Formats: sequence, structure tokens, C-alpha cells
Amino acid sequence: MQQMNLQRRRWLSLGGIALGASLLPSSVLAIVSTPKPMTLRLHNINTGDIVAAPFSSSGFSNAALKDLNHLMRDRYTNQVKTIDPRLFLKLTQIQARLGMRNSEIQVLSGYRSAQTNARMRRHSRGVASNSYHIKGMAVDFFIPGVPLARIKSVAEGLSNGGVGYYPRSNFVHVDTGPVRTWRG
Repeated sequence: MQQMNLQRRRWLSLGGIALGASLLPSSVLAIVSTPKPMTLRLHNINTGDIVAAPFSSSGFSNAALKDLNHLMRDRYTNQVKTIDPRLFLKLTQIQARLGMRNSEIQVLSGYRSAQTNARMRRHSRGVASNSYHIKGMAVDFFIPGVPLARIKSVAEGLSNGGVGYYPRSNFVHVDTGPVRTWRG
């Protein structure tokens, strides 16, 4: 008997919930059922620029891409280049796989002009002469509070471009070139 009363109470509760939900305005139901868009938050630590670009299944808006391209500009020459949109997609995939959908990514280096890259190459042996940074297809970054090894592992798991791991310099490099990995 007690089992039957418990079952009955559950059904009555469920009916009450359904009735209550049906009385809510449809706009409230839409807000509850609509997933929030992902936001790619980038902070260029060299220029101070911050961009929060909403991302949906259809990608980034043209205005958001323009803002992202500007943030990724060559910090020495202020040249802006169109960045491969797949690079921004890759960053959102890394965020999602880390379970940090809207965390802020700290950008150390995005686009580099050929002149800037050559100057950096003269001062550091770890700079490639034909870097994907020159092509607007690479970014060096870290996410505060997330171990670099975890970021590297997630980026490698995407199997969609290059991943460089620089633990002594505290950044991970990702690009949209061929799949390959290295340690700097």
C-alpha cells in the first residue's frame, strides 16, 4: 500500500510540474532550453587587447573575425593579417575539451610579419624561418590555471595541425598546418 502511495505521489508531482511548465510564457521556456553560445575570449598580453567573440554552430560573425584578427596583429609593426578562421575554431575546441568553454586564453604571439619573424629568428634558435605565424595560421598561448601539459595533450588529441610544447617558456603553440608535434 505504501509503495502504491509513493508511486501515486510521484505521478501527481510530475503532473504538477508539467502543468506549471505549461503556464510559463514561451519566452521563458526558450531561454531555459536554448544553449548559451560559446565565447572565445582572447587577451593579447603584449598589447593589452581583449576580445570576447561569440561563437555558434555557424562560426564567428564577420565583425568578431575582424576584432580577432586585430588582436592577433604583429605587435611590432601593427600589421593586421586575416587569420585562418580554423585557428579560432581550434581554440574553441581546446576550450571545450578542457571543460572551460568561456575561459580567457592568453595570447603571446599570433601573426608575425616576415620582418618580425626574421628579427626573432636572429635572437632565438626556436623560431622557424617559414613559420606558420607569418601565414596567419598559428598562435602561441596559455590558459591561466591549466597545466601546459594538459593543454598540449588536448591539442594533440584534435589531430588537426601542429602542436609545439614549450614548458620552459610557458606556452603551447598550435597551428592549422599539417599534423605534427615537437618540444621546444
